[in-house]
Amino acid sequence: MQPRILIIYTGGTIGMIEDPVTKALKPFDFSHLMENVPKVKMLDYHIDNLQFDPPIDSSDMSPEHWQHIARSIARNYDRYDGFVVLHGTDTMAYTASALSFMLRRLSKPIIITGSQLPIGEVRTDGEENLITALQIAAAKGADGRPMVQEVAILFENYLWRGCRSTKRSADHFNAFKSNNYPYLAKIGLGITYDQDALARNAEGPLDVNFGLDTSVMCIDVFPGLTEATLRYLLDTPGIKGIVLRTYGAGNAPTAPWFIDAIRDACRRGLILFNVTQCVNGAVHSTRYVSGDLLAATGVISGHDITFEAAITKMMHLFALDLGHDEVARRLTVPLAGEMTVCDC
Repeated sequence: MQPRILIIYTGGTIGMIEDPVTKALKPFDFSHLMENVPKVKMLDYHIDNLQFDPPIDSSDMSPEHWQHIARSIARNYDRYDGFVVLHGTDTMAYTASALSFMLRRLSKPIIITGSQLPIGEVRTDGEENLITALQIAAAKGADGRPMVQEVAILFENYLWRGCRSTKRSADHFNAFKSNNYPYLAKIGLGITYDQDALARNAEGPLDVNFGLDTSVMCIDVFPGLTEATLRYLLDTPGIKGIVLRTYGAGNAPTAPWFIDAIRDACRRGLILFNVTQCVNGAVHSTRYVSGDLLAATGVISGHDITFEAAITKMMHLFALDLGHDEVARRLTVPLAGEMTVCDC
């Protein structure tokens, strides 16, 4: 039986074309994209597509777009063996993380890919990324079930867990990496899967929740941050949660004014989520005095979660209409394999 794959084309570089007058890249339609990848027909898959109208640059991606993608997948979930989302690179990791929380208990692959060069160019990486994404979306294991049962990002030589990924380069074809979790598959002459890294979910109904609450923001700690600035940010109207991006292993200034401001915010009911600014490593709240002081104020450790996963996880949890304590509790545990919890 032919694998049935649904492609959701959102836009991005992979489907862009050069404006003949301005020379700037702009999104084009899906038919243009497929005309430039005739090899897709050699796969002998049944492929359907949905397209954003109009296609967008991923810089314009929003939670409403994530909901549109998630609803499209949920509506068609039983009709297809796998899904490929074509997406621009700039916000791809945010989309992958959001979909991981919105679509839980997946038993089918959602493979997100794109390219660094438009698919119509001679040296494009888009053709190989698209073909490989389709192959992975159709791949079955020895048990007959999909090889991949999660949201994943496919780029050049690697398949990464979506909610563990970060864009690391604006220039290289291997544009994404999961710094704190191994690759799901390595692509060379063949596709080699890491069976230990792949998610394995029990068969059952898809757990869907489309809600996203954007009452969140982030604060970066940096030398020179003043008390006035910090308190102004912490007092932002309508905000329920903040991703606090700290140094190293979750460290921040130990000055009384800083600790007092953070403690005051937590006492008011604001939820602060401690995430390291480093691309590799994790928050270890008790390793240093500064991290220990933060934890004592009520700030929650994000362990080794990425910023993209942290901000979208908060959006997801706040939309569930949970109480303060339950949101705080769920931030500490993995919901979609987005972090590894350590006793630290």
